[in-house]
Amino acid sequence: MKVIVQKFGGSSLSDLSRIRKVAEAIVATRERGYQVVVVVSAMGDTTDELLGMANELAPSPSRRELDMLLSVGERISMALMSIAIQARGHEAVSLTGSQCGIITTASHSNARIIDVRPFRVQDELAQGRIVIVAGFQGTSYRRDVTTLGRGGSDTTAVALAAALNAEACEIYSDVDGVFSADPRVVLSAAQLASLSYEEMQEMARAGARVLNEQAVEFARRAQIALYARSTEKRGEGGTVVRVDLPQDELKRLEDGRPAVAVSHIRSGLWLRAQASADRVAEAIERLAVVTYDWQAGRRLEAFVALDDVHGVDALERRLRDLGADVEVGRQGLVSVVGLGVGGQARWSRMGQAALKEAGVVTLAMNASLARLSWVLPQEAVEEGARALHQAFVDA
Repeated sequence: MKVIVQKFGGSSLSDLSRIRKVAEAIVATRERGYQVVVVVSAMGDTTDELLGMANELAPSPSRRELDMLLSVGERISMALMSIAIQARGHEAVSLTGSQCGIITTASHSNARIIDVRPFRVQDELAQGRIVIVAGFQGTSYRRDVTTLGRGGSDTTAVALAAALNAEACEIYSDVDGVFSADPRVVLSAAQLASLSYEEMQEMARAGARVLNEQAVEFARRAQIALYARSTEKRGEGGTVVRVDLPQDELKRLEDGRPAVAVSHIRSGLWLRAQASADRVAEAIERLAVVTYDWQAGRRLEAFVALDDVHGVDALERRLRDLGADVEVGRQGLVSVVGLGVGGQARWSRMGQAALKEAGVVTLAMNASLARLSWVLPQEAVEEGARALHQAFVDA
């Protein structure tokens, strides 16, 4: 029997009514003949509420204790979901990340999965049960509970799908797939039917929140189809991320239109360091979620997204403590994503011209083969996103 892994985000589980609806969708998948593994996030704003309580008690809570605290949210969801499925006449069992064999690094609050040993999950599936897994968490080799940072439940789902050789991994949320830009910012943004793994990874790094970058990397390595869908549509529509390029994307490349989407990050740190670039880079890696860096000898420039649970101040304090000549400023980032967009100078010139025409001042530019990014003032981010979307995607 084929395995399918489904992940449901916190907005899809925000109250008992929504949990019941999701349970019905899970049961429907089981009744179509699949073995089902379900990964759940914490209900609604549970994680933020728990973090708020910790911060009331201490301005800089222990990262280890935060992991112990924040992992509770997903455990509540998994137990309630298992109960809801059992109430519908199907056997279900809830398991924590450690019970599923998810082994991580020891970096609390931003751990990375290094191994998955899903023996317990396989045993439960063999017994005919639906397995409900607490996302966002695992265990280190020291047997400490760890959490995976922003989008960690996505990573849990795809890592399990890879370990179980699942047919597909479906990521459900209140958003119907991946769009060419944030529809709240760019009115002409359209849903994307498909993306390559590389494009989706770059979009995630550049600020798109539908799928997590590490999750996409797991899917790419295992060559697993990754679907981003709306909870309300029960398996229809959405966006598929996969290795093969559909014909419309091949035609886009042939026509010389390399961009498929525009992503943005409203708030980040743009830092420049002298003399101790390696130490600064290590600090960023430990505390930050997303970075783009420019290195030249002993000088480093980097853009760091500000959605680590410890926030801006912790990172700034750490950088100051290093004693290096570090200049830090709060800025934004806009990026154009598409296979080949970073490979030719004409596309960077086109993007720079579009931003200039819109009156947007840029501070730095960075590129990969599938991405062009500009650092700019926070107040110009939305205008910059609209200008780049019009130049690269709407054209």
